[in-house]
Parts: sequence; C-alpha cells; structure tokens
Amino acid sequence: MKNKTYNKKKMLVVFSIAVVLIVSLMARLFYLMVFDAEHYQKLAKDLHERERKIKAARGEILDRNGVVLAANKTVCTISVIHSQVTEPEKVARILAEELEMDESKIAEKIQKVTSMEKIRTNVEKETGDRIRDYDLDGVKVDEDFKRYYPYRDLASRVLGFTGGDNQGIIGLEVKYEEYLKGINGTILTVTDARGIELEGVAEDRIEPVAGGNLRISMDYNIQSFCQQAVEKVLEEKQADSVSVLLMNPQNGEILAMVNVPEFNLNTPYELNTEVAEEPLSDVELQERLNRMWRNECINDTYEPGSTFKIITSSACLEEGVVSLSDTFSCPGYRVVEDRRIRCHKVGGHGQETFIQGIQNSCNPVFIDIGLRLGADRFYEYFKQFGLLGLTNVDLPGEAGTIMHKKEDIGLVELATMSFGQSFQITPIQMATTVSSLVNGGKRVTPHFGISIEDGEGTVLEQFQYEEKKGIVSEKTSETMRMLLKSVVEEGSGRNGAVEGYSVGGKTATSQTLPRSANKYISSFIGFAPAENPQVLGIVVIRNPQGVYYGGTIAAPVLRSIYDNVLPYLGIEKS
Repeated sequence: MKNKTYNKKKMLVVFSIAVVLIVSLMARLFYLMVFDAEHYQKLAKDLHERERKIKAARGEILDRNGVVLAANKTVCTISVIHSQVTEPEKVARILAEELEMDESKIAEKIQKVTSMEKIRTNVEKETGDRIRDYDLDGVKVDEDFKRYYPYRDLASRVLGFTGGDNQGIIGLEVKYEEYLKGINGTILTVTDARGIELEGVAEDRIEPVAGGNLRISMDYNIQSFCQQAVEKVLEEKQADSVSVLLMNPQNGEILAMVNVPEFNLNTPYELNTEVAEEPLSDVELQERLNRMWRNECINDTYEPGSTFKIITSSACLEEGVVSLSDTFSCPGYRVVEDRRIRCHKVGGHGQETFIQGIQNSCNPVFIDIGLRLGADRFYEYFKQFGLLGLTNVDLPGEAGTIMHKKEDIGLVELATMSFGQSFQITPIQMATTVSSLVNGGKRVTPHFGISIEDGEGTVLEQFQYEEKKGIVSEKTSETMRMLLKSVVEEGSGRNGAVEGYSVGGKTATSQTLPRSANKYISSFIGFAPAENPQVLGIVVIRNPQGVYYGGTIAAPVLRSIYDNVLPYLGIEKS
C-alpha cells in the first residue's frame, strides 16, 4: 500500500515537471514567434542573403567653364567567398599572379570563414576583366570607381584627393564631400545554409545614385597661367615656395590659387621633392606628406610687411588722423621709446607728403600715423576690417590671425604693426581685406564653390556667400584706389605696371623669424583696373635667394600673369 502511494506521488511529480517544461517551452516559442520574430527574421535573412555594395560614381569637379578637373576612372574590387571556393590553391595562385601579391597572404584570406573577404581594391579594369574570365568559383569581381585627375598637379592643394574608399581627404574633395560622394547601391543574392548561392533565384539590386558635380570659380586657363609664372620664379630664385592667389574683389570668387611646388594628385603619397638617400621613418614620411599637402595660401601665416600699409592707410584716412597733404620728415629711422626703428632707405627720404610716403613705402611715415591713431583705435579697425576672424573660405584648415592682445600693444608694438610686422596673417586674409578696402568698402567671402549640378548640367543648388558692407566709406576706398595706383605708376610698385592697363598695388619685403636667420618673404598685391577693380592678386615668395625685394622680384610675377589674364577676362585697355 505504501509503495502504491509512493509511486502515485512520484508519477505526479514527474507529470507536474513535464507540464511545467511543456508550458515553459510553449511560452518561449510563443515569445519567439510573436515578440522576437523580427530579430530572428533578420538573422535568417542575414544567413541566406549576401549583400555586395555597388559604389556610386563620385561627382566631378568642373572649372567655371566646364573643364573637368576631377573625374572618375573605372576600377575593380576583387573579393572571395570562402564557402564557394572549390579550388583554393588555384585561386590563390592566379590572384597572386594577376594582382602581384603574396600567395600565402591571399591563401589566408581565402581560409577566413566570413561572408566575403576583400583581396584588393582599386584594381585596374583590364586586370579585373582577366580575373573574371578565369571563371573561378567563389571569386567576385565588382566594378568600382577611382578618382582621376587629368591635369595631375594642377591646383593640387585646392582640389585635394580621395582615399581608398573614395572619400575626400583634403581640399575641395573633403569640403564638399556630402555633395560629391553619392549613395552606394547594393546587390542582394540568396544562399543556402552553407553559403552557396542558389541558382535560378533572382537578385535584388538597388542602383547607386551618383554624386552631384561641383562647379567652381577657378578658371583652368588662369590657373595654368599662374602656375607657369610662379614655377619660373621658384626656379630662378631657388625659393622655398611661391604662392599666388587671384580673386574677383567684387564678389569673392577665386579664379586661381597656386602653391608651388605642387604635387601629383594621382599619386598623392609620393613626395614632390628629392628624398635623402637614407629611408625616412614612417613618422618622418607622414610629416613630410603633411607639409606637402598644406595650402600655404590659407593654412600658413606670415608677417605681411609693407603690403599691410594699405590697411594702416585706410584706417587712418577713415579716422581722419591723416590727410593727403600732411608732410613728414624721414631721416632714415624713428626712435620709439628705447627702440630705433629704421626705414628701408638708410639715408632717409627727407621731407615728404603722405602720398609720397606711401609711394616710397616709408616706415617712419607709417609709424607716425599709427601712433596718431593709437592702440585702441588701431585694434578696433583691425576688428572692423575682419582681421581678427576667419575669411570662411570654403577650404578646410584656414589659419587665424596671430595678433597681440589689446592690452599688450605698447608704443613699440603699435609702431611695428603700422608697417606690417610683429603679427601674422594668411595670404587669403590679406587679399580679402584689401579687396574690401578698394571695392567700395564691402567685405566679401572668398570662395570656390558656385553650384552643384547633375550630369546634364542642371543646377541642383546654388551657393550663397555672406557680404558685409560699410567696412570703410566709399570716399576712403576711392582715395586708396588712387593712392595705390600712384604707387605702381610713380612709386615702389613700378615693376607691377602692365602696359595699357591701370594697376594699383603695394610691394613688401618682410624678414622672417628669427631675424638672425636672414630669411625674407617678398610679396606684392595688385588689382586692375585701378578705378574699378575686377581682379586682385597676391604673390608671396618665401626665402628667395639673391635679390629679395618685393618690388624687384614679386611685382614682375603678377605683371606677367596680368599680361595674359586681363585680356583673357575681356578687360579693355584704358
């Protein structure tokens, strides 16, 4: 009797446990089928569907006349699918031969149990076609796009280049990445549980969307004129580098920006200068590449020297602390506090008017008017002219002005600042600020981007740029145009004169830090026509050998450019 009762209890316990387990399993199954169904559907889909990307064609970069400066070249991506490779040794051998790669490394990738393993990207189309013709199981050859620059080193630091995945790295390529990159497409294929693609099952294909074309203000012909001119002076003067920037001072459109030596955009990881016999370390190589990629017009600052006298003159005329008829005396130096600051003319200029002072680029004259203006007002005009901010040019990495704090500007600092020393700005900032002082007082935003277009040339987006009026009065601007015209016609800028055209401008020769190194920067800013500027240019020559005066070596460079560019732009001779 006792055994019977015990067995009944035992059966009841077992039955209860079984019921609990069954109910638990049913509850779990219900949860998986109802509440977690989406997750497992995705897992099943991932198991049976294989996705391959179709790269979108990157948008082209066009100059203002439609010349293609950055295009696309068809290349291939070679991949392997482990589960589909039937002859791994043969695949490794053939791919190693065709791709000139190590066979053992390819064999390792074939053995990886992944949905798809890339062997190499950016393979020439001819090579990709040959590999496709072998008809190797498990080897995929997908067509892709690689950036191609038909003019190699033209505007290299402006255009920039792309990386292995066709993404922008520097220059306009990275600045306008969102417009240029497009949207990748996909190919979806169905496989069995072993990863073998099922025959007779249709592929799902989502077509890629090409990126928009970027039209820029640069003119291929003007850029070429400029590059030829600066390469000539780079060689003649054995300078470290030379930069030229040409822009329309009325609207900020940049027509040309050259920094020589340029580098080949199709091989951007090859140095553009001779390399020492001893191999460079990875760190040294990267440092050299970073320097090579720098755009000295916007990324680097310099002491502007006497070209800054344009800004000092404008501020003092606007404030009314100087008039054209004011007279000054230049004995060849000025003593400010305990400092003897000399003029470039050792014997001095003697008695001279303000007009003669700017024509002669006389430092004592500008020290005098700078001291009249005073540190507080000088600093306020610095701010008013936009020198304390950025130009907001549409290129990455713009450097800001390196300037004294207002409270640190003593008489000596004020004196040296008045003729362009003891602070630093970029060439793009200098050109933009001078533009506002000669165009009637309108601060423009320097830029390349004009619009985004589709493949048929239809404008999808037109870019707009900020302008700020009232930088100086029209009267001051008109006076500055007249003064700077006289500098070219009668003063230190004579070598910048262009036959048949009225040109205004200012030369500069500044010494780099440390002063003991005896290295100089020669520069010239010039605009034409002087009465109604349509083009403004700046030339900066860094560390020229031999004669280094801006009026002697920099002004002739812009003159030779304007000899070609002014007629090309349809500007009539006066």
